[in-house]
Amino acid sequence: MHELGLTQGIIDIAIDNAQQNNATKILKISVKAGKLMALVEDSMQFYFDYLTNDTIAKGATLVIEHVPVIIKCHACGETSEVDEFGIHICPKCGEITVELVSGKEFYVDSIEVE
Repeated sequence: MHELGLTQGIIDIAIDNAQQNNATKILKISVKAGKLMALVEDSMQFYFDYLTNDTIAKGATLVIEHVPVIIKCHACGETSEVDEFGIHICPKCGEITVELVSGKEFYVDSIEVE
């Protein structure tokens, strides 16, 4: 359900940036989303289509690039991609003291306008 608020946020950012650059239409919005965000892409697309109606983003394409979950082990220093579900354990040495390097980010990466 957090997709509604997130989608509204990216649309607001895109429209603000487009207007600051005197654009008349938004063609594409690209977003990077970490896999730990657990986004339901179909819901985001539904809300995107609904919320962009009657805006300069109507008809724009929403592209979501999923960023993998990467951890760094404090014991052995290994950096590894892990599954987004479950406990994060270093696949090399089994240590559970790890640092999350990526997987929780969510931001507008680029906006195409005319």
